[in-house]
Amino acid sequence: MNGFQSFAMVDWSGGNDTGPRPRKDAIWIAVVRAGRADSPRYLRNRAQAEEVLRDLITEERAAGRRLLIGFDFPFGYPVGFAQAVTGKKDPLALWAWLADRVEDAPKANNRFDLAGQINAQFSGNGPFWGNALARDIANLPRTKGDYQNPFPDRRACEKAARGTFTCWQLAGAGSVGGQVLMGLPVLARLRRSFEGAVSVWPFEPPDRDVAFVEIWPSLLNDQVRRMPGIRDAAQVHLMARALANLAPTDLAQMLAQHAPEEGWIFGLGHEATLQNAAADLRPPPLTNDCFALPGGVDWTPVDDALARLRDRLRPVVGVEATPLGGASGRVLAEDLVAVRSNPPLPNTAVDGYGFAGALVEGPHRLPLIEGRAAAGLKFNGTVPPGHAIRVLTGAALPDGVDTVILEEDVTLGLGEIAFLGPVKVGANTRAAGEDIVAGQVALPRGRTVAPADLALASAVGVGELQVFRPLRVAVLSTGDELLEAGAEAQPGQIFDANRPMLLEIVRRWAFEPVDMGRVADDRTALRKRLDRAATCADVILTSGGASAGDEDHVSALLRETGSLQSWRIALKPGRPLALGMWQGVPVFGLPGNPVAALVCALVFGRPALSLMAGAGWAEPTGFDIPAAFAKRKKAGRREYLRARVRDGRAEVFKSEGSGRISGLSWAEGLVEITDAQQDIAPGDLVRFIPFGSFGI
Repeated sequence: MNGFQSFAMVDWSGGNDTGPRPRKDAIWIAVVRAGRADSPRYLRNRAQAEEVLRDLITEERAAGRRLLIGFDFPFGYPVGFAQAVTGKKDPLALWAWLADRVEDAPKANNRFDLAGQINAQFSGNGPFWGNALARDIANLPRTKGDYQNPFPDRRACEKAARGTFTCWQLAGAGSVGGQVLMGLPVLARLRRSFEGAVSVWPFEPPDRDVAFVEIWPSLLNDQVRRMPGIRDAAQVHLMARALANLAPTDLAQMLAQHAPEEGWIFGLGHEATLQNAAADLRPPPLTNDCFALPGGVDWTPVDDALARLRDRLRPVVGVEATPLGGASGRVLAEDLVAVRSNPPLPNTAVDGYGFAGALVEGPHRLPLIEGRAAAGLKFNGTVPPGHAIRVLTGAALPDGVDTVILEEDVTLGLGEIAFLGPVKVGANTRAAGEDIVAGQVALPRGRTVAPADLALASAVGVGELQVFRPLRVAVLSTGDELLEAGAEAQPGQIFDANRPMLLEIVRRWAFEPVDMGRVADDRTALRKRLDRAATCADVILTSGGASAGDEDHVSALLRETGSLQSWRIALKPGRPLALGMWQGVPVFGLPGNPVAALVCALVFGRPALSLMAGAGWAEPTGFDIPAAFAKRKKAGRREYLRARVRDGRAEVFKSEGSGRISGLSWAEGLVEITDAQQDIAPGDLVRFIPFGSFGI
């Protein structure tokens, strides 16, 4: 059976409903679907968690994706317990036994009473211990003091993993036992609901639509400690990423564990492999038919072509953590959530004097107390009513202060200040969190980090960002006639103008350009060059050879892979656009003419590559401006004219010939003329799109 395409990690809780606001020691779930990681989700109780898990399993099965879900509590007990309770060694029989007896509601459950009843079967005082209720429970000791356990204290895997807790403890720090008693019934019901579709590892082979596995996220402790925000949320997010990024051979090796009665912690003994996988999430490759057009399509309108690219492409780059100093220009791979409110405390916006309450119109005198409040130096004490204290800009407001008056409006006397009212409550102060509150999304996923964003991230307590790796774009020119600039040209030869232009465009788009040079019209040489490009780039841009002629080898080779889609765009300049896949890497075959290559790169390449880089679809912004030219155009295709703005009007280049490269340097942007018939006269409004709006 094929591997897993979706992965989830759940941090469980054995306690009561934790309320509407995200918090630690609660239930958290993180999901990675087809290489894309969702933000961790907070679940306030087990009933909600069971519903979310049921929906997740239903959605992934409907999408045809196999799903692996990790849970952070033991799936089995030490050897002998299942047999003693149910008469069978089968741990899944114990799951069913617990599901029939556990009573669970958001605000109450019977885990302590049930543990006492189980202990009674073994003469009391064990194996369970720990009672967090106010009332005593027969046979359940509150502490481990007089506790007697007829079974081993820990499973074999727990002895091998540092820092684990015993599943017999029900209360106090590290009370994993409550999670087990309240978690296994939920898993038993889910397994029963999707009968035959869920396997439980390592008790069953993980060969069905869904696999439940026991995972201890603390295997990634060193990395979790460096992540901002709530620890539970960070660790499920990191572990889900690690699972999604495991090589199939590594995943198979971790699942090849034999522990039929006690169960096993997935990844135990493979911590280094998990840690490496957590550091980089790479989406699966695009499919060979992602550029396919419907049958019978001949000429494709520009808007239809753009819509198809937008619908079928997705990010193709991995994810990595980077400190703020290296994050400028990178694309956020997940929402940046504020760890700390900004400002963290109420503070003063000016230098002046602080006191409490509003003061009416007229003169006022307030005695000063000793000391002052300055930024970074919170005043330890309380300002009595009717008194004032010296405060400096940015200082946290001392207790007893909610209003500040500017020092310029005050006369300072001996131990007092005098000023004229009125003064409103809250004047010259900033409320805690008035900018951003802790837990709020400060910057959205897909945003390209700007210098101001670094200030915001730092202010809300985030020192490291999860960003997409830079998109690597290989640029390749084809054609016997091409020479490197500066070489001695023979009759019939021309210099390669496209490659230096496209490499610089890629650089300005903040992607990583990969120069693959020039290739003559030799199919074997071109195949080898494409092979090299596929190993060092995420996208390949070629120019030339994209049509259907005898020497159009890019099209011919893509046709051999079965992935070629020759899009004939209803566009001037730049009709042919060859799209395909080479060894899992998307190929954009641009026209060989430099003007057409530039237009196609801006109109189609820029938004498509932006989406594949994780930054979303980049829509250029134009504006209407009077034309300084006349033009008559037939219906049926869109045209882009090289243009610039002078005296508030759009001028176009003197020739529309696509061989006139000088027009690209002359121009400052493009005039876009729609597909409809046009009869443009000077003064008519036309849409001008500056090159800056295309990112160059």
